[in-house]
Amino acid sequence: MKIVTTHTLEGYEIVEYKGVVFGEVINGIDFIKDIGASFRNLVGGRSKGYEEEIIQSRTDALRELESRAMSMGANAVVGLRIDYETLGGGGMIMVSCTGTAVVVNEKQ
Repeated sequence: MKIVTTHTLEGYEIVEYKGVVFGEVINGIDFIKDIGASFRNLVGGRSKGYEEEIIQSRTDALRELESRAMSMGANAVVGLRIDYETLGGGGMIMVSCTGTAVVVNEKQ
């Protein structure tokens, strides 16, 4: 499945719009990663634990979006947007993906 942030797909023609599709994930940050991030906040630098959690959450949300688009009969998603939010006082992260599920054919 092709997933793009643009509203068109180079080399393809959109032949059918299936509708808006979503993928969302809410993951908790474990105690150890939270302590590591707090330490990094004091001394500076990157928080690998939080970065890994964001990467995994984004991957899971995109997989959910793809699965839902396929169940709608789409073979592509255009206009992808990814949003990040913290919940529960920062102990949880929500990643939500939104796009338009479409059917595309390769241009001749």
